This record gives sequence, C-alpha cells and structure tokens, in this order.
Amino acid sequence: MKHNVDLHVGKRIRHRRWMIGMTQQQLAEKVGIKFQQIQKYETGMNRVSASRLWDIAQSVDVPVSFFFEGLGDDRARAEIEGDILADKEALQLVRSYYAMPEAQRRQIFELARVLSDAA
Repeated sequence: MKHNVDLHVGKRIRHRRWMIGMTQQQLAEKVGIKFQQIQKYETGMNRVSASRLWDIAQSVDVPVSFFFEGLGDDRARAEIEGDILADKEALQLVRSYYAMPEAQRRQIFELARVLSDAA
C-alpha cells in the first residue's frame, strides 16, 4: 500500500523534473540509478531513502525540503496545483516563463495579474 508521504514526494520529484525539462533517464543518470527506479519513486511505489532524496535534490537544484512542501498544510490545494502542472500547456507556459530573464518575468507577471483582475 502506498503511503501518502511517498506519493507526495514522488509527485514533487516529477513536477520539479518536468519544470526544468529533465527526462527520467537524465535524472537517473545524474543520480546513478536506472530510470525505472525514478519511475517507481515518482509513482510512490518505492520509498526514497534520505541519501537518495539528497542526491535527487542536488540533481534538480532544490533543497530537500522542497519535496515536502505542501504536505499536511492543505492537501486540497496541493492536489489542485498538481493537476495544473499535469496540463501540458500550463507546463509549457511555466517553463517558458522561467526561461526568461528576471526583468521580463516580472513584466509578464504584472501583465497576467492585471489581465486576470480585469476578467
């Protein structure tokens, strides 16, 4: 039986990997394991050991705490965010946004905020 924490950590690994445009194979190579193991982590089938989670965090350039963010705070909010990132168009938008220089990102953010307020 899958544990909720393992499912949450797995989703956060997958979402971070997607956000930076990394494949399971690429992450596996950086961590020194087979991509099938990454698949098992991302689905919550296998638990991620502390040392492996450390290696994954280093490989995707986030602190280990990133994988636990949203856990227990507001499960409904975390599930909604997860669904948004599962949408390919939303994912492309987020990737494009973070590929921009910071000054342009701020301008795009302000534009989106103003347009959403007007809607």
